[in-house]
Amino acid sequence: MDNEFDIIKKYFTFSSNRDDVFIAAGDDCASVTVPDNKQLVITVDTLISGTHFPDNTSPEDVAYKSIMVNLSDLAAMGASPAWLTLAITLPEIDEHWLSRFSKSFNGLLERFKVDLVGGDTTKGALSITVQAMGLCDKTNILRRDRAEPGDKIYVTGYLGDAAIGLRAILDQLADDNLQPCITRLNRPEARVSFAEELVSYSRCAIDISDGLLADLGHILEASSYGAKISLASIPVSSASRYYFDKYNEGEINWSMLLAQGDDYELCFTASIENDSVIRELAARYGLPVSCIGEITESKSLEFFDANAETESIVATGFKHF
Repeated sequence: MDNEFDIIKKYFTFSSNRDDVFIAAGDDCASVTVPDNKQLVITVDTLISGTHFPDNTSPEDVAYKSIMVNLSDLAAMGASPAWLTLAITLPEIDEHWLSRFSKSFNGLLERFKVDLVGGDTTKGALSITVQAMGLCDKTNILRRDRAEPGDKIYVTGYLGDAAIGLRAILDQLADDNLQPCITRLNRPEARVSFAEELVSYSRCAIDISDGLLADLGHILEASSYGAKISLASIPVSSASRYYFDKYNEGEINWSMLLAQGDDYELCFTASIENDSVIRELAARYGLPVSCIGEITESKSLEFFDANAETESIVATGFKHF
């Protein structure tokens, strides 16, 4: 195997999962069909070894995460995934690594009925850039600037597992009880199907990639409102509670759970009138959904402990620079 064209042909040429792709890989550009009643939604994320995943992360997990972080962005808009492009930079041609990466990557394409329609392959430090494109109804889309005072604030899943998983890896904690957190770090689960139906009951959402503190802050800034959050209502997994019990003298580090990112859960707002139907929807998908607070008229984000005392969360979320 001598060049990038051989890599593309052997490892990144997959069977089509869709009938709306007119031209895919093999030409200068891809060509796809967007239905008249749909809006095209586009996102892109780059994962760099040593920054977004530890250097020894398996190729299967790298492939999985590179797709899921993008599908999570689409879910935050209520969009259905349709097409991907992949730009991958490799330090060398390692066919064993590529074979494992390719198999995992294609498995997710098939699972979500998505087509890889193009990309690029170059030599350099390991990095993976995926652009994801999805479709949503033109009049039914989740946005950051649609929160209203009185709306309840919800999150899916559990927060902070990925932060603890990373800490377990960096601290070399050989503790099987923390494996669920490491799995959440390496294999986040985009809430695509849930979000596709959530658009009927919510107007405002964001995916939690940089931590709840930062990402809820984006909603508040875009909507020009504030929020009150109950720490007692924050969903904390049993694995995370175990970590704090054993390694932090039983004290929950809220900054760690709410400000270190990589959760890839959804934070969304909805009218209290839709609470029961949202919980029914979540139950149908077997997805934990927690109401953690409320949008307020103020411009501030406030956290309260179980005694209704104000709690300060010091960190501000993951930052690249």
